[in-house]
Amino acid sequence: MDPPWTQSDPLLTPRPYRVTRNRRELQDTVTLELESGDGAPLSFSAGQFNMLYLFGIGEVPISISGSPHEPDPLVHTIRSVGAVTKAICGLKRGQTLGVRGPFGKGWPLEAAIGQDLVLIAGGIGLAPLRPAVRQVIAQRDRYGKVSLLVGARTPKDLLYLAELKEWRSRFDLQVLITVDSAGADWRSHVGVVTMLISKAEFEAGETVAMICGPEVMMRFCVAELRKRGVVAENTYLSMERNMKCAVGYCGHCQFGPTFVCKDGPVFPLARIEPFFRMRGV
Repeated sequence: MDPPWTQSDPLLTPRPYRVTRNRRELQDTVTLELESGDGAPLSFSAGQFNMLYLFGIGEVPISISGSPHEPDPLVHTIRSVGAVTKAICGLKRGQTLGVRGPFGKGWPLEAAIGQDLVLIAGGIGLAPLRPAVRQVIAQRDRYGKVSLLVGARTPKDLLYLAELKEWRSRFDLQVLITVDSAGADWRSHVGVVTMLISKAEFEAGETVAMICGPEVMMRFCVAELRKRGVVAENTYLSMERNMKCAVGYCGHCQFGPTFVCKDGPVFPLARIEPFFRMRGV
């Protein structure tokens, strides 16, 4: 049987990519840098995702975590949580996987030009937000105040430590980091990421908020942002859940009247708020 990337449908046919680097981020998380088999870089928007495929094992949706301005190599940060992601995390330099995409709607960076930004990441939620941060830095003069709020369970669970250090050194970017628990050598905040919202520098009436992390964390972030006056129309959430086909055929990712793969994964809160808090949706 021929591998699926020899078939014709561009939406359903993975393209072959070769691993050029596998960098371990955390004990269960790696960042893969990929090179296209035909040499053509993949154009994408911050917040979009790809389907990563291993022949004979399966396929999973993974957010793109590289910079839209530097699409080569293609970068994905992946946590090993099942058979497919475990196999992908174990790929070595020179090995090949299939890539379908990019899919979905990304962060509203063009619409946010001239506004303050507050970007909130919980755990591995920093990976889907990383392209937005890098794009904002590359176009820093297009935005007002920019705050990045990052939360993790412990200091050992923080992604992109070297990059976080670099971002914190900038005078035009406010970066606040907190962990749920830490030892005596930790010199930053301790507590949930929502506690950082009161410390963020932004003007509520001129602010666009972008949030990615566990859904319960996002619900509390929405509540805290609302206390500071950020409206639902200017609050965006990445709802990455249950995606299987990425093109709206299978129905696995239906979220209320929407499909996460086609209508998201980034949604304005105003669009999904009526069913965002419903159990079982």
